[in-house]
Amino acid sequence: MVLIVFLLAYLLRRRLDALDTFSGDKLWQQWFHRAATVEAGQEARTRTGLALIILPALGVGSGVYLLESMGWRIAGYPLECLILVLLMGMPGWRQPLLAYINAWQRGDMQAAWHHVQNKLPIESRGTALSPEIMHLSLLRTLMLTVFQRFFLIGFWYVAGGIGFAILARGLVALSAQWPQAAARPRYLQLLEWMARVPAWLLSLTFGVAGDLAGWLHDMRLMRRKIRKKTEEILMISAKGSLTGYALDPERFSSIHPDEWTDFGGRSLNAVRDLLNRSMLVWICVLALLVISGLA
Repeated sequence: MVLIVFLLAYLLRRRLDALDTFSGDKLWQQWFHRAATVEAGQEARTRTGLALIILPALGVGSGVYLLESMGWRIAGYPLECLILVLLMGMPGWRQPLLAYINAWQRGDMQAAWHHVQNKLPIESRGTALSPEIMHLSLLRTLMLTVFQRFFLIGFWYVAGGIGFAILARGLVALSAQWPQAAARPRYLQLLEWMARVPAWLLSLTFGVAGDLAGWLHDMRLMRRKIRKKTEEILMISAKGSLTGYALDPERFSSIHPDEWTDFGGRSLNAVRDLLNRSMLVWICVLALLVISGLA
């Protein structure tokens, strides 16, 4: 049933994302609003935020365990599916990316930046960004967001249950939406620890779902740098797994200068296809684990 619940939630979430609706971020914002004010000098404290994500994780996890102990485990699956739909997803990306691709094809890089500036990290929102830096920053943010909103949640749901999935998504929300900005780096550090195993697992999946030879080459260069951040792991492994210089705009422009206006859309589609194929690999592996009785 774990496979069926996750697959159903994933398909529903993808459909909702296509409609750019039903964002779980608003629920987290409302939940965190309970701790909007703190005493002076206590802005970096993390106990309140952790309590706000541990309590629902424990509550839901305990409820599912209680249903299972009573022989009503099947009654918990619809609840898990609904919660996964709320936890996953990244609505609000579809239209900006379409507009970004169209602007890139016209060669209007200022308009392209305008469409995605709110999606870029704060340090990458300067209007003086080169097209190459802007594009790589967008792809890095896209891959990290997809990882945190789908793969991270899916991994911990299968490995630890719905309670761990809530905890993982809660750390993502805390690191980005906690009212006290001083505490966010600490939440991000905790998130990095929780994302370490699924990030390397997704990196391995990139090699399976993409160019294995290129992936092996780039991973040999990174094997001594296991402490890299999640976004760096994903970018390096994805670069090796993609062909056609999809993550190397400078190299692409030097080899195919006449096709530069097509690079933005081609590169973006290549990354999205890699992520979709990787999710398919995860689902197939989960199906094999279910068949073998290991999940």
